[in-house]
Amino acid sequence: MPENLIFRLPPTFETVEEERRHRKERLAAALRIFGKFGFEEGVAGHITARDPELTDHFWVNPFGMSFKHVRVSDLILVNHEGQVVEGRYPVNEAAFAIHSQVHQARPGVVAAAHSHSVYGRALSALGRVIEPLTQDACAFYQDNALFDDYTGVVTDLEEGKRIAAALGGNKAVVLRNHGLLTVGETVDAAAWWFITMERSAQVQLVAQAAGEPVFIEPDNAALTHRQIGNDLVGWINYQPLHDQIIREQPDLFE
Repeated sequence: MPENLIFRLPPTFETVEEERRHRKERLAAALRIFGKFGFEEGVAGHITARDPELTDHFWVNPFGMSFKHVRVSDLILVNHEGQVVEGRYPVNEAAFAIHSQVHQARPGVVAAAHSHSVYGRALSALGRVIEPLTQDACAFYQDNALFDDYTGVVTDLEEGKRIAAALGGNKAVVLRNHGLLTVGETVDAAAWWFITMERSAQVQLVAQAAGEPVFIEPDNAALTHRQIGNDLVGWINYQPLHDQIIREQPDLFE
């Protein structure tokens, strides 16, 4: 095999400033991808990225701005009290209530993604999680949970804590009657898990509507999860989407 083949891996950084800029660029790109895929529903939906230096702060998309328009310079930095400490826009109250508690409960999580995507909402309305029906869905085998409650728009930190508790150590949680939430060690992984979870929800709903689905056997589902369910594989799977969006929409770096 040639020694000069290109195989990308997550980058490392010499300074915290470099890492911060990288996370913000990936966050803006992920938001653009969510917009391109139609994951918006009015002002609902948010992706967060933990600041590499101020680890109890996170960067997030501004309230009221389309995913399709977000640039790096538009992102806002929010502290552990929900105050905007950098940026020109307010924070979505639900974004703080949910994401602050997820980031607090999971110190290893760098990013979290949530939106009101169509198939995620449909799955949530059934109170079901992603089942091992396909190879791709096995990324979530015994790795996605159900928050089995709905009490209105999440604006209370206690509700955020309950969502974080339901998420537990999993990469994803279905919020009943609400939508999906995914987390990752990188922005890329969190975004990829959301995208492939949404698609897996679509496949699951179609399969169940068409007939009686055939489940992958537990041993094989567990093996497949070990093969494709880690954050490095999630990062790798996301790279083609990232390449597409930065070529199509380079203004996101502004």
